[in-house]
Amino acid sequence: MKKYWKYSKEQLRDVFSTTEQGLSEKQVQKIRETCGENILEEGKRPGLLKVFLSQFADLLIVILLIAALISMCSGNVESTIVIAVVLVMNAVLGTVQHQKAEKSLDSLKNLSAPCAKVIREGKKKEIPSRELVPGDLVELEAGDMVVADGRILDNYSLQVNESALTGESTNVEKTQGSLPEDLPLADRRNMVYSGSLVTYGRAQVLVTGTGMHTEIGKIAGMMNDIRDRKTPLQVSLDQFSRKLAVLVMGISAVVLGLCLYRKMPLLDALMFAVALAVAAIPEALSSIVTIVQAMGTQKMVKENAIVRKLKAVESLGCVSVICSDKTGTLTQNKMTVQKVYVDDREYLPEQLSMEEQLHRYLV
Repeated sequence: MKKYWKYSKEQLRDVFSTTEQGLSEKQVQKIRETCGENILEEGKRPGLLKVFLSQFADLLIVILLIAALISMCSGNVESTIVIAVVLVMNAVLGTVQHQKAEKSLDSLKNLSAPCAKVIREGKKKEIPSRELVPGDLVELEAGDMVVADGRILDNYSLQVNESALTGESTNVEKTQGSLPEDLPLADRRNMVYSGSLVTYGRAQVLVTGTGMHTEIGKIAGMMNDIRDRKTPLQVSLDQFSRKLAVLVMGISAVVLGLCLYRKMPLLDALMFAVALAVAAIPEALSSIVTIVQAMGTQKMVKENAIVRKLKAVESLGCVSVICSDKTGTLTQNKMTVQKVYVDDREYLPEQLSMEEQLHRYLV
């Protein structure tokens, strides 16, 4: 990563081949072919078929599938149909919920996609943030979301909230001069970073990094590499499934052996053992769990919370402690007066009177 905070304005313009008039459309097109769009890449999403098949990745369900296959081969159509219907319904429920959550997340992304005020060929215009490229000149003012990493060229009392990156909720006052080479991110006062919010002032910024080449893009890259962990409910069900499967298979094997010992025909003995296994395994267990989780997911939707995976509902229910950093993480970063102590008396805010001189100082 180049340390753009130590460069002068002239050096920056040379590095990005830009001028005070901004980039030309030809330059933008050429840069975009190299750097791509200003978006964060996501991990590869599984296809609909893969999501559907993943619903069968459970030991009890595998045993039931084997039992259904044996029943079908032996001509017991009724048992095969019942088992198949239950398993398919369970898989369909999980798949539908997954797809609904994906669509909801995509809708939220489209709604929250910000725009940027950019100068190109001497003209100021507003474009979708995804169309920004390194070298663009961007105008920032209070209320704007910073949509790409950049170096400040002209600063007019700019203040930025960088809590998304640094965890610090207080505003950072920015500058435009060059800074020493070795500085941590929080001390690079002449840089702005994607994901931060302009709270005061205005500035002109030269875009130095877009998409996955931003600081927040590095975080997104690490998030894409994280593997899903099983929830407590999944761990408990897996343990239960293994114990039940061993017990059922053991008993079925003993029963099969006894039937053969009593000279029962092989097919009849096998069917009897399979029937015992199917009866012992709770076919509806996975479906009941899925239905209960789906009901919990719908309740979360009513509270404006989107749950991507059904199993995450149970994990949320296991949370007993939430750790957060400073005001602004769970609140609106605002403080309100609850009581006022003045002239040796305590007042509520609405009890202050403009007729009292001391009260006027506080109103």
